[in-house]
Amino acid sequence: MAEETAAAPKYVFMFIGDGMGNPQVAATQYYVGSIANPDSEVPVPGQLSFTQFPYLGMMTTYDASSFCPDSASTATSMASGEKTLSGVINYDVTLTTPFKLITEYAKEAGKKVGVISSVSVDHATPAAYYAKQPSRNDYYDIALQAVTGLTVDYLAGGGFKKQADELIAIAAEQGWMVPTTNEEIRALNTTDSRVLAISPVLQDSASINYEIDRVRKVAEGEDILSLAEFVEVGIKVLDNENGFFMMCEGGKVDWSGHANDAATSIHETIALSDAVQVAVDFAAEHPGECLIIVTADHETGGMTIGFATTGYDTHFGYLTNQTISFTDFDAVIANLRENGASFAEAMAEVEKYYGLTTAADQPLSLTDTDLTALKTAYAMSMGTGLMSNEEAALLYGGYEPFSMAVSHIINNKAGLSYTSYAHTGLQIPVYAMGAGAENFSGLYDNTDIFNRTMEVMGLTK
Repeated sequence: MAEETAAAPKYVFMFIGDGMGNPQVAATQYYVGSIANPDSEVPVPGQLSFTQFPYLGMMTTYDASSFCPDSASTATSMASGEKTLSGVINYDVTLTTPFKLITEYAKEAGKKVGVISSVSVDHATPAAYYAKQPSRNDYYDIALQAVTGLTVDYLAGGGFKKQADELIAIAAEQGWMVPTTNEEIRALNTTDSRVLAISPVLQDSASINYEIDRVRKVAEGEDILSLAEFVEVGIKVLDNENGFFMMCEGGKVDWSGHANDAATSIHETIALSDAVQVAVDFAAEHPGECLIIVTADHETGGMTIGFATTGYDTHFGYLTNQTISFTDFDAVIANLRENGASFAEAMAEVEKYYGLTTAADQPLSLTDTDLTALKTAYAMSMGTGLMSNEEAALLYGGYEPFSMAVSHIINNKAGLSYTSYAHTGLQIPVYAMGAGAENFSGLYDNTDIFNRTMEVMGLTK
């Protein structure tokens, strides 16, 4: 562990790619490398900001309920050093004793605290860094703890899932600065006021846009803040003589994993990497003063690199043809359903957004098997198909059938597949650089993220 003579980091960055296991990281590296080297005759993996960190560890993620845990319990372990049940935020298994958080210790040490997420800021992972609640589903009570409590100085990214307007009003009454435009958020600087910076443009469930959608919409002329920008602003807001602790979650790696949307998951991992790069650049300006940790709470979806029909081949370049997330494509399907569109009209949208085509002899030409799967799924989405609940659950996982069928087909053609629509029990990588980073090498439990960070920061329970 840390040497007694080692200087404690002034600035600590904790990045959590929710659902981002080794498969997601590797797939993103291979995608980036394939795009950068399209003419290479040999595979060339790319690098992400954090895959170049000097220290790498692995951690177990099981909780008090299961080897396949949820985000509430795993984030609790990293934020408090304690195990609990799935669905529980910072309470013991009896739901009677709350845990003290690393952010609380950091505040007692004079540091400011920032919590950023690409999903709603009252979701399980960000909540674990400021709230204590027996149920992760009590969104209003969780958010109320954020805006009325004294732990968080900068709360940013997504919005609130429940009674958002009321909570924003309460925050303002409590003295929070609440910018409402992109320009106001980008202009934020060092302040004594707490800052609630919710993206003015939200997508599903009070989250910021999926990166794949944000890139498309920005190209079309929209102005949408990225996760990296929220980190950049957060550094300016939080910087002070005592430093800060910042947790930033890329929460939609998880959401796209649940939906088996590989291209969207890859773009979310890139977005997290871009956010980490902001911290890396800051660390370069503050040598010896920063610790940056990048990890995940668990893996989602059981992503696998390799598919039965592609054998030993992969085709990551195929994924460049996808320019939309499953969420935005669901909206396309809803419009098709409302207008009573034909299957041919639906396939025109598939070709537009995914590059999959009925034309012959193309890299993404659809096979007869593909077309059968798409026709079956389209009938289900249009409400005209019949299927047992068990079969539908296996094929679509409760998501929009046509979206799922399209995602599965392009995934498989690229050489990717999924085993689940839920979380898995895979061990998770931990990347670290900066002051005390050497302490995060080796194999350990997720509770040791808390223990080791506390020790490196010179904090005691």
